[in-house]
Amino acid sequence: MILIADSGSTKTAWAALTGGPDPLMFRTSGYNPNYMTADEILDDMGENFPEDLDPMEVTEVYFYGAGINDATSPVLFGVLHEAFPNAYRMMVESDLLGTARALLGHESGFAAILGTGMNSCLFDGEKIAANVGSLGFLLGDEGSAGYIGKTLLRDYLRGNMPDEVRKEVAALVEGKTDAQVIAQLYSQPKPNTFCAGFCSWVTGTMDKYPYCRDLVATSFRAFFRDVICLYPDYASYSLNCIGSVAYICKDTLARVADEFGMKLGTVLQEPLEGLVEYHSKA
Repeated sequence: MILIADSGSTKTAWAALTGGPDPLMFRTSGYNPNYMTADEILDDMGENFPEDLDPMEVTEVYFYGAGINDATSPVLFGVLHEAFPNAYRMMVESDLLGTARALLGHESGFAAILGTGMNSCLFDGEKIAANVGSLGFLLGDEGSAGYIGKTLLRDYLRGNMPDEVRKEVAALVEGKTDAQVIAQLYSQPKPNTFCAGFCSWVTGTMDKYPYCRDLVATSFRAFFRDVICLYPDYASYSLNCIGSVAYICKDTLARVADEFGMKLGTVLQEPLEGLVEYHSKA
């Protein structure tokens, strides 16, 4: 059995290739090693894997994840070796490489993620050829759900939004005081996921509130200004994107891309289907 995983900070989408006509698809929590320990990941896998999936039958694992780099990949390798002891082939790579493979296959081009977090790259058909660092939730992630939610909360806490919007955001924070909201951000785990949780409300009220529409567009402009424009000759590529924010706000993303002289290419909500095709061919 072959397991393929696409893991973000919020959720992990899995496909198990069992030899049948269709893969077994399921989800677990997101396994970002910057925010979870190995034991926490193993416990979550034990609780959320399908009961009819026997870990001892897994022979190959291809894991693409947010937060995967040279420093954190050993954590995931250790987790996967413990969870699937009979797997003779195992790969742990960044979600960015997974995105490029899902969008472009073996073709060269530009690929980006706009989901809970953000990342981008130039892909040469085999590997990532150039990458302007995302810098993560604290310093970067422009255009992502976490960035949009963080900006919303900043404006809320400073009173920098229309009264009708502020009333709705007050309901979203469930009566928390400003100090409690700040404490949630600075002292609780997964502050990126906490902020990203507000993004669906923002994107769902873009037609109702100009503030929300402008917030999304401004976040995308920051994504282009501070990230995309740093790639040499960026406008010669189309912007191919994966992620819930890119997918839901595709029209706004296309308009902002056009402002910066770039055309929008393929936009997918999730990469797993493309990764199943990629590894099935391989």
